[in-house]
Amino acid sequence: MIMNEKDSRNLSQVVMEEMDIRSRRCQKFVRTLLLSEKFEYEKLREALKHYFTYWNDPSHPGLFSVACEAVGCDPTNQIEPEAALSMLAAAFDLHDDIIDGSKSKNGVPTVLGKYGPEITLLLGNAFMTYGFTLMGKAADKLPRERSDKAFSVLKTLFFEVGNAHASELSMKHKFGVSPRQYMRIIEKKAASTEADMRIGALFGGGNAEEIDAMARCGRILGTLAMLREEFIDVFDKEELNHRIQSETLPVPILYSLQVKELKKEIEEILDKKRLGAQDIHRLLDIVMNSSPVEALRKHMKGLVIIVNDLSRKIPNVETRKLLNNMVTCTLEDL
Repeated sequence: MIMNEKDSRNLSQVVMEEMDIRSRRCQKFVRTLLLSEKFEYEKLREALKHYFTYWNDPSHPGLFSVACEAVGCDPTNQIEPEAALSMLAAAFDLHDDIIDGSKSKNGVPTVLGKYGPEITLLLGNAFMTYGFTLMGKAADKLPRERSDKAFSVLKTLFFEVGNAHASELSMKHKFGVSPRQYMRIIEKKAASTEADMRIGALFGGGNAEEIDAMARCGRILGTLAMLREEFIDVFDKEELNHRIQSETLPVPILYSLQVKELKKEIEEILDKKRLGAQDIHRLLDIVMNSSPVEALRKHMKGLVIIVNDLSRKIPNVETRKLLNNMVTCTLEDL
């Protein structure tokens, strides 16, 4: 799907629509598989049904699909590893809600908010168990060397994601967090998107060079996507207040706090128990116009260029265009 001059949608909408299309079959497969399972504890089944009312994961199966297609394979023939990655991502999502105390998302109660931490933990474990089992089933169809590589990738990259979340715990409720330190955590968290694209290329039959190129694209895309969310959180009143009270400050604020002339003014705003619309407007004016944030935008543009260069090796024009659009839209309206 390529945007033309008459297309009134912005680039982000075009990309998300394409990712939605690519992920529908996978999401249906995951729902059908898990809902067919007999849970002895009825409340756990209710929690699963509730999770599926708001669960929507176009990213992980979508990225797997793009990488698989980029190395010349039809991704519709690889539903099992694609679904496995989506299940593992759901497990991390549920467990992260416990860590972050996220009781609602987009106005909808999470499993944590409706059923509590015990049920949330057990449901996350169920997704993880199914994910690894399904990945094992899919890997058995690969040559031994590729099968071993798939599980080595999962172990290495998922441990990296876990270590990033563990490191982040020590930063909660602290205004003096080093931006460089937190950027390193974001880059480590991006190991999850690297896993999507590395494994997609691996199951797609890519050679070593192609697999490494897709992996690098995945790491950069994940980093850019998370940085975009960091910017968005500064604009979102509820999310910003939640992060001030319970998590780490968004990256643009951390960078702006490094400017001595701005630090006192920013801290005066953040010291309030809850920020109102005027406070956020004032904070935005300070943060978004600061030189460190401008340098951060420049860094993000540099990452986009790297992915565009890597994508030139993709023979499929549509896939190459989609990948370029995916990284470009992370800068939209920033």
